Amino acid sequence: MGKMSQISQFDYDTAPPEARAAFDAEAKLRGSVTNMKRTLLHSVPALKAYLEWYSLRDAIRPIIGDRGVVIFAHAISTENDCLLCSTFFRKALADLGLSPDGFTPTKDEEQLIAFGRAIASRPTAIEPVLWTRLKARYTEPEIVNLVAFAGLMIATNTFNSVIDVAVDDHLHSYVKT
Repeated sequence: MGKMSQISQFDYDTAPPEARAAFDAEAKLRGSVTNMKRTLLHSVPALKAYLEWYSLRDAIRPIIGDRGVVIFAHAISTENDCLLCSTFFRKALADLGLSPDGFTPTKDEEQLIAFGRAIASRPTAIEPVLWTRLKARYTEPEIVNLVAFAGLMIATNTFNSVIDVAVDDHLHSYVKT
């Protein structure tokens, strides 16, 4: 799948104790460690920064729900053309019973898709009509969390795309062909 990664995944046996501890904590918390995190483990501070994605996800989850989080992240990752992240969220859509290639979003989800795509492709040119709709639906703190989540999602897309992090084995059947 794709090109060869530019950076190896960390080697547990030769890694420093802090990286091994971070790996163990991630494996215990989530049950596995993704290829992205195995690559980030070359730098524990970098891993910690990217793990804040979960804090932001948890902040927006009560606002837009699990389905909204997946749809928003998928829109951003697809617009950024990130193979790994868009594939991850294609699987997440399928896990929700949605066809990644064709589901009918709600009006709120249409707004999230438009906002996510706009943030990813033209962040300085968000349409005024979209801002008006967003401000009618969400509070300012909620919009701040949505934009911060989108920014960290874009950072994740960038990391995976620049490094060419390999698509995890369990995601291969979800790669868009």
